[in-house]
Amino acid sequence: MTDSMENDKKIEKAAYVLKAVAHPLRIKIIQMLHENKELNVSTIYKNLHAEQSLISHHLINMRDKGILEIRRSGKNIYYFLVDNAVAEIIECIYKSKILA
Repeated sequence: MTDSMENDKKIEKAAYVLKAVAHPLRIKIIQMLHENKELNVSTIYKNLHAEQSLISHHLINMRDKGILEIRRSGKNIYYFLVDNAVAEIIECIYKSKILA
């Protein structure tokens, strides 16, 4: 595979990840998980004052796209970030002049 093809694949993956987190609730969830390491659905929807079904939808979507993973403990399911770099990317956006 050529360097150009590898770069194209990285660009496609970057766009895929950015699309996967491009929603205000998803960004908030990512920030919460970055700060708390892992949380269950109940804690997330209570802190965000949103419907549990809506939060579950976003969590499942981000899990399907490889951004989140789960840990089961009895009847509870805890979500956590696969890679904290996603939260760091959001922090970079906050620090950029784009939001000024």
